[in-house]
Amino acid sequence: MQKTLYITSNGRLRRKDNTLYFETETEKRSIDIENIEQIHIFGEVDLNTKALNYISQYGIILHFYNYYGFYAGSFMPRKKNISGDVVVRQALHYLDREKRIFLAYCFVESAVYHMMRNLRERKEAEAFLNAIEDEWENGRFNISSISELMGLEGRVRNIYYSSFNQFLPEDFYMEKREKRPPTNPINALISFGNSLIYSTVLTEIYHTQLDPSISFLHEPSEKRFSLSLDISEIFKPLVVDSVIFKLLNNRQITLEHFDEDLNYCYLNQEGRRIFINELRNKLETTVRHRQLNRNVSYKGYIRLECYKLIKHFIGDQVYSPLKAWW
Repeated sequence: MQKTLYITSNGRLRRKDNTLYFETETEKRSIDIENIEQIHIFGEVDLNTKALNYISQYGIILHFYNYYGFYAGSFMPRKKNISGDVVVRQALHYLDREKRIFLAYCFVESAVYHMMRNLRERKEAEAFLNAIEDEWENGRFNISSISELMGLEGRVRNIYYSSFNQFLPEDFYMEKREKRPPTNPINALISFGNSLIYSTVLTEIYHTQLDPSISFLHEPSEKRFSLSLDISEIFKPLVVDSVIFKLLNNRQITLEHFDEDLNYCYLNQEGRRIFINELRNKLETTVRHRQLNRNVSYKGYIRLECYKLIKHFIGDQVYSPLKAWW
């Protein structure tokens, strides 16, 4: 299985002969480039075209994050796995109102399923679980537009986030979800984790024939890869939130792992390291796949969602979103 490299220190990526090195002021280590699929860069890292060209030869994606640890952009080599037919069919599903709503609904349905799955494990959140079930059941049969669907999803998610105060440490109280910018530790954790899953999904899309800019739940935009946002909806509660719950309830991350800058709250370098390690462990954890009859990692399940969408577009199999049974 190809691995993900996370760089949280300042330094330099440099190619020498047929080896890629990451150098800091105190150390120099080689990177097993043949077994790397993506590199997430959080520190101030210098690299030149020589290094970029070498990285491109191996189809490695670079994801860059800003000073606060949030996604800034990606460098993606020339795509090799392309299919004009798949992209045309993907676009046609966006242009057809009913087909678009069907796929958008699938993403939200999976997200809501995994939110409820998380709360079923916690007796303190039973009232919130019941409220989500009522909201979802009362609204999902009356959806006639994307905006109505997103409104329903937003109401469900507000209830879901409100439940966090019932089972997370008191010092991570969340009055409301704040994204731009996050002003307290719990919002900072959610935003940081969502940035990581967004870029991870983008990598998996890159390795398929899908076009990351043609989406269904989120409106396609010139400024973002909106299909990555769509698929991320499935994995935010399944992966990111479960990581947050574990780290906070086990006191692996505490308030000392955050810094504040004016109205901005963000993880410091040690906090990022802890979160990244736990997220990487989660993504590499394998679960038996019933249909394939083999173990598949959480990251592998993301790739499988992409393949299921391709089968849907070309008419091989109707898309059915992931609903974790384990």
